[in-house]
Amino acid sequence: MLARARAGCVVGVEARAVDVEVHLANGLPGFEIVGLPETAVRESRVRVRAAILNSGFDLPPRRAVLNLAPADLRKRGSSLDLAIAVALLGACRSCSPNRLEETLLFGELSLTGELRAARGLVPQLRSARERGLTCAIVPKSQLEHAGLIDGLDVRGAHNLASAVAHLNGALDLPTASGDGLRVAVQPAGDLAEVQGQETAKRALEIAAAGDHHLLLVGPPGAGKTMLARRLPGILPTPTREQATELVAIMSAAGLPIRPVIRRPFRAPHHTASAVALVGGGDPVRPGEVTLAHGGVLFLDELPEFARPAIESFRTIMERGRVVISRANARVELPAGPLVVAAMNPCPCGFDGDPTRMCRCTPARVDRYTARVSGPILDRFDLHVRLAKVELRSLRRGPTGESSAIVRARVEMARTALQSKGVARTRPIVELLDELPRDARDLMIDAAEALGLSMRGFARAARVANTIAALEGSGRVRPDHVAEALSYRIFDRNDEGGSSASGRSSWKGQTT
Repeated sequence: MLARARAGCVVGVEARAVDVEVHLANGLPGFEIVGLPETAVRESRVRVRAAILNSGFDLPPRRAVLNLAPADLRKRGSSLDLAIAVALLGACRSCSPNRLEETLLFGELSLTGELRAARGLVPQLRSARERGLTCAIVPKSQLEHAGLIDGLDVRGAHNLASAVAHLNGALDLPTASGDGLRVAVQPAGDLAEVQGQETAKRALEIAAAGDHHLLLVGPPGAGKTMLARRLPGILPTPTREQATELVAIMSAAGLPIRPVIRRPFRAPHHTASAVALVGGGDPVRPGEVTLAHGGVLFLDELPEFARPAIESFRTIMERGRVVISRANARVELPAGPLVVAAMNPCPCGFDGDPTRMCRCTPARVDRYTARVSGPILDRFDLHVRLAKVELRSLRRGPTGESSAIVRARVEMARTALQSKGVARTRPIVELLDELPRDARDLMIDAAEALGLSMRGFARAARVANTIAALEGSGRVRPDHVAEALSYRIFDRNDEGGSSASGRSSWKGQTT
């Protein structure tokens, strides 16, 4: 007798289809699983057998062979338990096969037959919808999370017995509703609470509107972390499709899913390794750049990160994807956060501070800034130098525009930029052709004087387009170009020539 159930397993943050095939044959009673099962899947034999018996079902004294197809995909995780148990009961004629071909079965089984939550529910539901399945049975505790996935009839089961009863048509399980999860903005402080730093707040708005990476340079206590934490609040509210992608990443990573979905804000410690930031391991798990996808990744004390960790961002900051290659697998993960980095101007942090003297020698400053390579600095669209805020200038209550007002301008600017097609990957020739003659001439003259690289030139052109969109202008004016170039402080040279890193150009400058 042969039976088949539909299931899946997570690779990276994506789900792969898995078919559980069961064959009962004559011979000594036994339970064998083939198809590259790893430890948690092999141990399911014990959990499934106990769950079936404790749920009131009988297993015939025959030899059972389970095949997990495709055979060349390594199967990981405990979410295959329910599919294995139902396929085995189907082969024993205890479960009707009528609905098995169109139903995804997901969940871990306890020894008593209780259906427990497992990692990777949302990616598996998205995969099931793409491969044409119409139904799904998941743990009742995860039914709320399944409400984000449209196009599937998702039911929540408390245990194995209720799942089998539903498949037999004897019980109607509760259905997932789309009202369980809400989408909202980030409530981590309002931009109006930040006093002073007007240029930095302007740079935040430009970064949010054009999805530009931002580097903040300033002394301790200047407000770099405060500004970065308020950036998610001025990003556009996620659409339902974007929220589904965010939930899928959290689900695949095993992170708790809260009732309100917001754009993520991740701030890893500077001791994090390259694998922790980019992803990797066995099995491949998403890193911080993937967990911050669609939100903000804040790298505080950028020069204190290990050099391999920083250099791993070279391709990620441009492509928005990370590819992890192993001997037996190649996994591609989404990695499109808005990267915000912060650093001090010197090791002591007080260069340019009018109240405290910097005691760092030029050689020490050069060693400190050399920890961040020129190619990495070149990939930040906006470089902003912050000055220390005077205590006498502080006022009680909000002193500037609220995050809601800024977010409205950001959303309008993003709509305008999308209609123009100004993307990170657009060729530099196209960006030049679209600039008016006066703006193009200014851009070229300034690029030659500052020694901008082609990448820096293209990023400055994109920033100029974003500034024009924020002002509602249909064309890029010379003043937009001038403002965009003012944010390339690492590309300046004191002698007016080209500089590979421009490290001496920002020492002592303030916004």
